[in-house]
Amino acid sequence: MLTEASLSIWGWGSLGIVLFLITFGPFVIFYLTFYILCFVGGGLVVTLLFGKTNSEKYLEQCEHSFLPPTSTGVPKCLEEMKREARTIKIDRRLTGANIIDEPLQQVIQFSLRDYVQYWYYTLSDDESFLLEIRQTLQNALIQFATRSKEIDWQPYFTTRIVDDFGTHLRVFRKAQQKITEKDDQAKGTAEDLVDTFFEVEVEMEKDVCRDLVCTSPKDEEGFLRDLCEVLLYLLLPPGDFQNKIMRYFVREILARGILLPLINQLSDPDYINQYVIWMIRDSNCNYEAFMNIIKLSDNIGELEAVRDKAAEELQYLRSLDTAGDDINTIKNQINSLLFVKKVCDSRIQRLQSGKEINTVKLAANFGKLCTVPLDSILVDNVALQFFMDYMQQTGGQAHLFFWMTVEGYRVTAQQQLEVLLSRQRDGKHQTNQTKGLLRAAAVGIYEQYLSEKASPRVTVDDYLVAKLADTLNHEDPTPEIFDDIQRKVYELMLRDERFYPSFRQNALYVRMLAELDMLKDPSFRGSDDGDGESFNGSPTGSINLSLDDLSNVSSDDSVQLHAYISDTVYADYDPYAVAGVCNDHGKTYALYAITVHRRNLNSEEMWKTYRRYSDFHDFHMRITEQFESLSSILKLPGKKTFNNMDRDFLEKRKKDLNAYLQLLLAPEMMKASPALAHYVYDFLENKAYSKGKGDFARKVPPLIPKTDADPEHRRVAAQLDDNVDDNIPLRVMLLLMDEVFDLKERNQWLRRNIKNLLQQLIRATYGDTINRKIVDHVDWMTSPEQVADSVKRFRDAFWPNGILAETVPCRDKSIRMRTRVAGKTKLLAIMPDELKHIIGAETTRKGILRVFEMFQHNQLNRRMVYVFLEGFLETLFPQYKFRDLFNRLHSRSKQMQKYKQKLQTTQAPSLQKR
Repeated sequence: MLTEASLSIWGWGSLGIVLFLITFGPFVIFYLTFYILCFVGGGLVVTLLFGKTNSEKYLEQCEHSFLPPTSTGVPKCLEEMKREARTIKIDRRLTGANIIDEPLQQVIQFSLRDYVQYWYYTLSDDESFLLEIRQTLQNALIQFATRSKEIDWQPYFTTRIVDDFGTHLRVFRKAQQKITEKDDQAKGTAEDLVDTFFEVEVEMEKDVCRDLVCTSPKDEEGFLRDLCEVLLYLLLPPGDFQNKIMRYFVREILARGILLPLINQLSDPDYINQYVIWMIRDSNCNYEAFMNIIKLSDNIGELEAVRDKAAEELQYLRSLDTAGDDINTIKNQINSLLFVKKVCDSRIQRLQSGKEINTVKLAANFGKLCTVPLDSILVDNVALQFFMDYMQQTGGQAHLFFWMTVEGYRVTAQQQLEVLLSRQRDGKHQTNQTKGLLRAAAVGIYEQYLSEKASPRVTVDDYLVAKLADTLNHEDPTPEIFDDIQRKVYELMLRDERFYPSFRQNALYVRMLAELDMLKDPSFRGSDDGDGESFNGSPTGSINLSLDDLSNVSSDDSVQLHAYISDTVYADYDPYAVAGVCNDHGKTYALYAITVHRRNLNSEEMWKTYRRYSDFHDFHMRITEQFESLSSILKLPGKKTFNNMDRDFLEKRKKDLNAYLQLLLAPEMMKASPALAHYVYDFLENKAYSKGKGDFARKVPPLIPKTDADPEHRRVAAQLDDNVDDNIPLRVMLLLMDEVFDLKERNQWLRRNIKNLLQQLIRATYGDTINRKIVDHVDWMTSPEQVADSVKRFRDAFWPNGILAETVPCRDKSIRMRTRVAGKTKLLAIMPDELKHIIGAETTRKGILRVFEMFQHNQLNRRMVYVFLEGFLETLFPQYKFRDLFNRLHSRSKQMQKYKQKLQTTQAPSLQKR
């Protein structure tokens, strides 16, 4: 039964399968398998999803049960992001002047477009971030503009920039001298000059050196980032500054997008050369100046560039098919180009061989030079300074100074006596004051140069000296009283082998010829006899002598003099503002009322006299030059160019001037310098003070020159002497001439002459309004119109036609070299001949070429730009210690570290001894 049942089950199963396959087909098995798998897979998926949901709910319950609550910042941030973007209103007002705001807004727009938008839109379309950056930039500009309006920019433009430029030039000059001293044979490379420059900067600045910022691009970028971050801290609201992302974006835009490209352009030597040529584009190039540049050039690249251009022009001219009159013109051009090419080849060959010829040494050894007569030397400023140096070397300076003093005495005495005679003819009251001063001056000359006490003493015949002494004792001195002795002194200087004859064989004579532009090339031989090439001297006029300066009267011990400043009178523009106030051509000044008491054995006098600060200054200049010991004792209160009419300042100056007077009138001071009494009496007399300090004091230098403690290693502002009038242009011109033409290193007599000439030139040109004109010009420079113009120039330079300017390709080296030659040629061509006559042709050329060479080093130009930037920020933020900040930013300087190690090494032995 079981067997039959099993068979029936299998039979019915097989039949069912066969019928199923016949009914649904052979592939039904695969479909069935697929359906089963799908059913099972779906069940698993539903189970997993259900389990995940339950797990998340369970974990959330656990989190709220066992963990602290999460910060609400993330949900709040998500909620803020889900909200619609709120509109940010931008106020387009920046500086309060529409003409400035419009170009500034364009600069902001262009900066965002070219430095942010081009990559930001690939990440997001949200405008709010860009608007926030724009608002941040505008906030910084608003704060900057507000602070700029509160600053007085006149001292910065008239003093700080000039001092910084003069200091930069001095460092460069000292670096050149160091390079020359290291090795006279091998010429130092540009890298050596740069390294030496920063060595000298450390020695001069003491606490800062900018070598890393100027020589390392990486350190420069870091410096600018740090500086921009400090500026953003000062200019931005705290909330904006705390936003790091925003701050970093703005910092990078300012540092790398604006400041760095601007500094790169301003420090590019080729850009500076092109700008120089553009500035003096109206002047024509001088062929003589061009040939001088070629002959003096020590840059082989310049010479090769000029030679190649000449060869190119020659090839072009030779290819022309010309006839008639044109052929002569082309022949002349070809000959000129051939000569230029020959000079360049000769100069290149000489430089490559190392056989550089010093023209001065060659001429000195050659022996055949132009003859300059002694009388021409004595009336020419340039020639006289070299003869003066030589006479000081040989100990004959007393003879020369005596001759010069007598010349001045004669001229001034003639003028004074003519005035006296004219008064007598007009029937005016006669006075013996002029004759007394004339006698005092003559006695002063006698005591200083001819008496037995004179040191050094002029050696002339004794009978002439005795005759002069007798004349001084019994007769009124005349302008011709010293003529006989002066003639003897002149003959002595002319004939004595120690003086003029030996001077003609000295190297100083050759240098004098070079300065007079009379030193010929070796191919041009001058005559060596007495009738050599004539010298057309340019006398600057006789030397005027002030009788007040020459008077040398002794003080009377029985006379007691007391004085003090009792009041200050304020002069104003309105002549009717205060009774008795004078108005000198509309110029504002203060008068100090000095009450003077003079007592002697029989009488007592008291009077009031009025003096300005400039009178005190002029008087101080007189006595400190005549009595050098006083310069270390008497200290006159300093000047103040701007805001010098403030009442508090004038009261303080009044106290300082009172202290000055009391020290001056102290009995010990009078006994130490008996001749000082006359100067004091003259200053305190109840009369109009005669200014001028005395041209004699300006012309004749003291026999013992003053010395400063290493003056060359100081900033120029620390060394500018007090003998400068209280006007801006004289200070600027004298300071620049000192550094450009190295006048401090030369004879001080020449420097005083130049200062005197500048004073006369400025006064003749502008009079007393010069400071006001400069102040007005500075105000014009900082006016909204000029600021707007500067912003527009910046915009047009970086975004011409609204498009970001492409990086200017570096010009070909030969073009840059020819630009250098053209720049030097134009600078030499515009130098007036009068300047060459005053300080010498060779000194003029060297000074101009030194300044031009200074601008040919990118690292040094960067240093100057950063110095100007530091001065600008120190002026803009006077309440913050920007000087200390810059010292810290530059503290990683390698030169600074070397300098500190050197100081430690130098100070170690002294510390051990202690």
